[in-house]
Amino acid sequence: MSATERLPAAVGRTRGRTGRRWVRKPWRLAAEGAAFLVALVVAFPLYWMVLSAFKPAGEIQSDRPVPWTLNPSLDAFRRVFEQQDFGRYFLNSLLVAGTVVLASALIAFLAATAVTRFRFRFRTTLLIMFLAAQMVPVEALTIPMFFLMRDFGALNSLVSLILPHLAFSLPFAVWMLRGFVKAVPESLEEQAFIDGASRTRFLWQILFPLVFPGLVATSVFSFISTWNDFLFAKSFIISATENSTLPMALLVFFDTETPDWGGVMAGSTVMTLPVLVFFVLVHRRLVSGLGGAVKD
Repeated sequence: MSATERLPAAVGRTRGRTGRRWVRKPWRLAAEGAAFLVALVVAFPLYWMVLSAFKPAGEIQSDRPVPWTLNPSLDAFRRVFEQQDFGRYFLNSLLVAGTVVLASALIAFLAATAVTRFRFRFRTTLLIMFLAAQMVPVEALTIPMFFLMRDFGALNSLVSLILPHLAFSLPFAVWMLRGFVKAVPESLEEQAFIDGASRTRFLWQILFPLVFPGLVATSVFSFISTWNDFLFAKSFIISATENSTLPMALLVFFDTETPDWGGVMAGSTVMTLPVLVFFVLVHRRLVSGLGGAVKD
């Protein structure tokens, strides 16, 4: 077949593909439009929080609020940073969240490896217990944990915040990392042993890098839940205000008569920044980790 004969056939196929593309386009536009609307609904509270942090007090308390401001102000942020011990509260939150993230990642990695690579009695029962722990609401366990922390003498200390969050983060982390460890073929481990690698070397130099995206994904959820916690901080830090965290610092701006909504929004904005920074730093690993979890 000559080039001139092949040209009409190619044009016909191109027109056919173009026609099918035009058939799909309205549905694709509808899906993209729906996704855009959902994104707007989700992002609007965040936008309103940041906007209210920059609004003057008169505009925040106005009877006719508008989604913009022509007179941005930093007075609310100034009140937040002038609050006594605000920097200490920030460091307390960072210490608690960082400890929970590192400890949960390390323990979950070792536990997921153990329940995946080794066969022992009650292994299935242990996994079911991990799953059952995720089904119990946090509010239902707050009072029992309060008495537990009291008996341990951990009340009014950062340990009373680290241990509960670590306990709630581990079941999810173990279940998620179990899929990543299971995806690593056992032949790779056997080959490493043949080449002279010890079990410890295989664990940290071969297996750990392969499941690292899953560790990042679990770390994001652990960091967010710990950083934004208010229930445990309110329940377990009773009198030692020097061990309070950032969510507790926002209570200063609440007043039964005249609450300082500008200070609340500015403090909430400052609290959100570390989460956004952490997410930006690990978002690529997070996407690959969630993709690997879904694939498994």
